[in-house]
Amino acid sequence: MSPEPPVRSGGGAALELLVHGVGGATPQEMLADPYTVRITGDETAAIYRRPDDEEAESHPERYEDGPVPEAYCWSNLTSGNGARALWLLLLPFMVVNLAHWMRPATNGLARTQRVYGVLVRLLALTLTVLLTAGACEVALDLVAWQCAGSPGCADDRAWLGFLSATRDGWWAQPGRRLALAALVPAALVGLLWYLSHRTWSAYEAQRPPTDAVPGGSLPEPAAGAGSADDAMDATNTTDPTDAYEGPAGESAHHAPKVRPALARPGFWYGRRLVARLRAAHTAAGFLTVAGAITGATARHDRGASSAVREGAGWLLQSTLVVGGLVVLWVVCSRGRGERRRDGTLDKAVISRLPAVSLALLALSVLYAAWSRPGWVSAGTLPGAITFPVLVLAQGFLVVALAAAALVLHRRAPHARIALLGLGGPAVAMLACALAGVMTGGVAQRVGDWLDGSGTPGMGEGSIVGPPVLLSWQAAVIPVLLVLLLIPVVLLAVRTVRTARRLAPVVEAEYGSREEKVTPDSVRTRRIAGARARAELTDAAPWLVGLVSGATLLLGIGAVVGAWRSGDVPGRAAEGAPALVQSVADTAQALGSWLIGLGFILFVTWGRRAYRDPSARRTIGILWDVGTFWPRASHPFAPPCYAERAVPDLTWRMASWTARTGGRLVISGHSQGSVLAAAAVWQLPEGTRHRVALLTYGSPLERLYGRWFPAYFGAGPLSDLGREVHCWRNLWRATDPIGGPVRTGGDGDAPAVDHGPLKDPLAYGRTERHPLPEPILGHSEYQADPAFAVERAALLDRLPPALPAQRDGAATDRGTLESPRSQGSSGRSSA
Repeated sequence: MSPEPPVRSGGGAALELLVHGVGGATPQEMLADPYTVRITGDETAAIYRRPDDEEAESHPERYEDGPVPEAYCWSNLTSGNGARALWLLLLPFMVVNLAHWMRPATNGLARTQRVYGVLVRLLALTLTVLLTAGACEVALDLVAWQCAGSPGCADDRAWLGFLSATRDGWWAQPGRRLALAALVPAALVGLLWYLSHRTWSAYEAQRPPTDAVPGGSLPEPAAGAGSADDAMDATNTTDPTDAYEGPAGESAHHAPKVRPALARPGFWYGRRLVARLRAAHTAAGFLTVAGAITGATARHDRGASSAVREGAGWLLQSTLVVGGLVVLWVVCSRGRGERRRDGTLDKAVISRLPAVSLALLALSVLYAAWSRPGWVSAGTLPGAITFPVLVLAQGFLVVALAAAALVLHRRAPHARIALLGLGGPAVAMLACALAGVMTGGVAQRVGDWLDGSGTPGMGEGSIVGPPVLLSWQAAVIPVLLVLLLIPVVLLAVRTVRTARRLAPVVEAEYGSREEKVTPDSVRTRRIAGARARAELTDAAPWLVGLVSGATLLLGIGAVVGAWRSGDVPGRAAEGAPALVQSVADTAQALGSWLIGLGFILFVTWGRRAYRDPSARRTIGILWDVGTFWPRASHPFAPPCYAERAVPDLTWRMASWTARTGGRLVISGHSQGSVLAAAAVWQLPEGTRHRVALLTYGSPLERLYGRWFPAYFGAGPLSDLGREVHCWRNLWRATDPIGGPVRTGGDGDAPAVDHGPLKDPLAYGRTERHPLPEPILGHSEYQADPAFAVERAALLDRLPPALPAQRDGAATDRGTLESPRSQGSSGRSSA
């Protein structure tokens, strides 16, 4: 429970809008009251008050001593029903989407910035193709081609009996087996399309406020531009190099004003981009399935005597290549920095590209089902080169992305940027590794299950097994884990040494603040240890860089080993010295076991999260951090909750200040501080000057500023500190997430940071704290006495309420009216 705010001098109506952080919080916890009332919103995200404060606007005289508290609860956007546990399967897509937003901040170099975005979108496309190829490997190769074509495998499984090559049924021919098995990867692609379309409608289809014209209405579409949605899309520019012309009515002679990307009206509304990428990735998935069927069938027909079938195969393969080129063109076209109205082209692409690709898949199925009595399936399905080509393409794209990032970083270097601007390429590499582990794990486990007691690839069972490259990739996992032990040990040693170094600092600090402090070695070690562990966050970039670099090198080594040997590591090492052969056998067996165990744990965690709300809440915390950003590179990533939360907060602040003319402090903890800052950026200038920002436990600079410098770097945060009326940031040295924002304090601008706060509040037992005080770290900032003091100081610094606006007259240009009455709900959540 937070302490009561101190008595204030009269300044008119004031509102405190509380925004919780990761993991969520109930409105009862946020408002310190067991009974709360929903003021506005729905079951997904809503604003709550105490029952006594429900009609606070009608009785402003009751709140002269403090602000009216409101709680914005958004946790159901990420950790709601059990179906969202399936989002775990989309983890690689979420990670590669983060790489798009990690572009280094720079001055100019617009072409290089576009190249960076294109490379990330191409990497995202390879992940979709890899996932689909993994499904094809399981359904088409392992089941329909190898197991159904092997009497020893098919006869032991009754459910495969009708596909067995030993029975002269209609499905016994390999092409028809492939045609039937193609339904599995095609259904997976359709499911991804459905989830992307459904989550966009449920979470992200929120039209944000805009100050492009007075009153916040949408710009009128130009002649031939289409609907108002198309006009809204024309404002969808998040490229910091693009100039924003300012509100309508501004003098045309004024120079264009460059606004931060997060302040652009269309930043949180990426309808056109997501729809375009969804169409391209869906088409790529269908074309991958069609290519797997057609490639194997056409290869057989080229050795047959039927010129008709051979010609049909060439024609179909050529058409699939053209379809793939169209997909590449759509993906490479300009993304969120696009300004030109091309709604007609988008409409044609969105509506026709997936349908055309599905039609090509249907033609491929019909072509494969053509009768070929003499065709026998043996070995692996032709087309196993797909996986090496994808791995090499991903490696090339990651290296090119790193080169582009270095060029951008060198133009405007900053010491605080993670990995010298290489955070995006490093994270993109991790996304590729995750996708490889997931697809390889499924293929390895299915192959091991179908092979019975044999080891896939060793020639001991009834099937050949997955492609050789997947076994090599599994074999490098133990090597990677051994390499990871080195930095882990070094970080552990550094943490112990840091704790010892901080021990006398802790005793001296509390000794200067408290009287008669008796040193306690246990207590000192705990406080110093908490501070030392909190500093590990700052070492995370180099750990990520080491893992990514090792993954890239080991992946290249796996491709080279598979290409040169043509065999799994165990067989490739036959004839080598005993030590080498033993290491190869151990690495292959251990890697296959680890990758299978990882996949099983992954599925088990997802199933547990589907049934267990507490586990689902833990997964929701992951999405709180990973799905803050819009889906700019991968449309199948989990939905961006900020595209709902930021417009919610912006509408609430703008409508309340327009209705009452009062002052407002938006108070955000942890991830809630990031949402609060993003919402303040979106406010019209007149409203922004009536708002104070209070952040605590905030990762704005420590995480977002370092990893996403183009959006939360030193420049944008300094601009926010100047544009908002006043801002205060609280942090602790024991907090592993929050930290200082490192802005303000120069010139007339007061310092934003206040801290570090004392944690714990007392070293030992005192008259005021007779029981031992806990080390709070990242939690319970409102329990600190400094919180109420700083909140009151912010309200004092805001200008007094405007009497003319208390009756609803909005005098500030660009101030928004709420689309619904703010007291219309009145439903109790108690």
